[in-house]
Amino acid sequence: MEKITEKLLLEKGSPKTNKLEQVKTLNLSKLGLKHQDLPVSLLSRLQSLERWDLSGNRLQELPRNLELPALRYLDLSDNQMEDVTTLESLKSLEELKMEDNLYITVSDNHKLMVLLPKLRIYNGKDVSTSANHLRFVYSENLKTRIIAVWEKSFSLPDPITAEKMTTLEVNFVSAACHLVKYGPSSVSDFTKWKVEILAKEYLRSLTEPKEEPEIKESTDTKENCDVSTPTKRKQPASEMDSSTSLTPRKKLRTDLPASPAQDSPRKASLRLKHQTLNEMHAVRMSPRKTGQPPSTPTRGQIKAETPKRGAKVRQTKEDGASIKQKEDVSKKELTRDPDMLATLKSCSKTQPVHLKPLHVLQCHSKQDSSEDFSTQLWACAFQSLPDSTGSGGGSRLVATCGGDSLCVIDCETGMVMKKYKVPGEEFFSLAWSTVLMSRGGKASAQHCSILAAGGKRGLVKLIHPRNNIAYGEFRASRKALSVLRFNHHQGNFLFTGSYDNKIVMWDIGGVDSQYNFKVVQLLMLEISATPLHICLPPSSPSSHLLTACEDGLHCYNTQLSTNNTTKSRSKEMEITFPIYKKEDEDHDYHIVDGMSFLTDDIVASKNYMHGSIYLWNWSRTKAQRPDKKSRAVCAVVLAELQWANTEIPYLSLNTCPGQAYIVCGDDKGRLWTYHVTNLQKNSFQSGKPIQPTEVLEWPTPVRKGLGQVEGPSINSVAMDPELQFLVALSDKNMVIVWKREVST
Repeated sequence: MEKITEKLLLEKGSPKTNKLEQVKTLNLSKLGLKHQDLPVSLLSRLQSLERWDLSGNRLQELPRNLELPALRYLDLSDNQMEDVTTLESLKSLEELKMEDNLYITVSDNHKLMVLLPKLRIYNGKDVSTSANHLRFVYSENLKTRIIAVWEKSFSLPDPITAEKMTTLEVNFVSAACHLVKYGPSSVSDFTKWKVEILAKEYLRSLTEPKEEPEIKESTDTKENCDVSTPTKRKQPASEMDSSTSLTPRKKLRTDLPASPAQDSPRKASLRLKHQTLNEMHAVRMSPRKTGQPPSTPTRGQIKAETPKRGAKVRQTKEDGASIKQKEDVSKKELTRDPDMLATLKSCSKTQPVHLKPLHVLQCHSKQDSSEDFSTQLWACAFQSLPDSTGSGGGSRLVATCGGDSLCVIDCETGMVMKKYKVPGEEFFSLAWSTVLMSRGGKASAQHCSILAAGGKRGLVKLIHPRNNIAYGEFRASRKALSVLRFNHHQGNFLFTGSYDNKIVMWDIGGVDSQYNFKVVQLLMLEISATPLHICLPPSSPSSHLLTACEDGLHCYNTQLSTNNTTKSRSKEMEITFPIYKKEDEDHDYHIVDGMSFLTDDIVASKNYMHGSIYLWNWSRTKAQRPDKKSRAVCAVVLAELQWANTEIPYLSLNTCPGQAYIVCGDDKGRLWTYHVTNLQKNSFQSGKPIQPTEVLEWPTPVRKGLGQVEGPSINSVAMDPELQFLVALSDKNMVIVWKREVST
């Protein structure tokens, strides 16, 4: 009689339902099950199963080829497991329990970490760092030794026949397993197993044609990369004061008041016209872990490590002064895409939104001064996910950084929920992610939302805002950090861009209940200029990286596998734009200071001094064969959006894919908004830059006793996924929160 039936699965599963496809949790513990009692065809119907308890049975292995795409948690403790390779098909598994299995060895543990690419919690402990070391670094070292064995003693037969290749494979794999010695003897079984797999893969790679041979140069060594130091922006002599020392991304200002500190920055010193701002009553809290001293370099170190970013130059031309020239460029150069309408069907059918200003906050003031209108704010991002309890505030919480502080703000109330200060730091970038927190014992791991931030000192701060803890830091560069970006398909992978012209990929792992963590460097990209933005294509976030730099837009292969070096890579291609053909001594359009994906395949980017925003197709651009010498390909431009005419750099754009919106601020405090599904009905085929859906004017807040505040430059914007809130950061220490008006 069968032990496992559909009726039993429905009884033991939850939520209670009459369909196996809807079961999310299944408890089959202590039923005396053996592997032959598990029917693959029946269990494979559990397509929504996320948690499965098989503890206390007599399983020696699992059925092979068991497909459970949603399974995240599996408890196999107190069984008789021997063959762990039978778990290979459970690719989505994040947490596994294997305690009290007498025959499981250290080599078996290593095999599981390699076979299960998303495994992060093993027997209640965070193993993501050691697992990634085995998957990439350890495997790369083995492959190097395998190649050495091949080159010393083997070669392909001539002619190649199936019989000769079979004999060669047997001899080569046997020799590799015998000669390749690496790692401690306690894992020799794992090493031999992995060497056999890698040797077979390497032999196949010698005889099978490569899909993209033109990308081979991406594995060149760093000697072929241009590693120059950051250069100052060219300035008109009248605008530049040579005696002024500029920190990165800092611009000269001559119109700012110099007033002593008086009021607390938590009380709004600004109010909107006809509207009183809510006061910020949040109690000041230091997120640093109790007893954890700040890690602050000496003054000399800070000066040595602080690169000089060119000053932003105020422009005196009117907005429309050069629009005619841009239209001429678009007529001649712009490639129109007849498939644009079809491509944009992936955008949701949404309506244009109406936004009104809700709050203006000064929460990054120097010495808590309400008179500080000089601190520049650089980056903001909405919390990507709430904590596992679902009560983390979700998309209402936005993090902002600038000066020596980082704030977490509730957009609805205007309250600063958390504030984190690091004296001597100047934050330039931040990013949210979700990692697993292991809790030990029988408790399963939980997801927690963390924040990473970095800036002038080259350190990445790791913060768990919900528990008000800055649980760690690590040095990502000896120079300042310009940009941080997480891979949201693998939340423990963090990219940092720095002023020494490098992008580094880190595995920050997860944390345990005591906030212990470990950081490992996985990959380094040496680039030719300062990276300003990093984007990971939504369809391939683990294999490609786009970076907008001071000298253009570049694409890199970031696939972590034994077929690529994990030490350094040269660029796969440079993506060029039509405006480059109009460059002269006074106009350098290569600085790409804004970039974001609007859909899985459409990118919005802008070039400094261009006055327009390009929409271009990622997959069709990538499909082109790069020029052999320059590695350049032309962007497949879909449309051009009219933007402000300004010479102020680093005014970055952002997108809201769910609502099909693009937003970019200008140097007068305005927000240019583009609702793409609305635009595509009218103007994509016209050949001229498309006008914005709406330009939100600067809300002209009023300073107490001093009148209105003129519109500043909007350095950064962020939107929550539903576009209920829009947050803009200025170069005059103001966070402006806009709220969506409910249409009546």
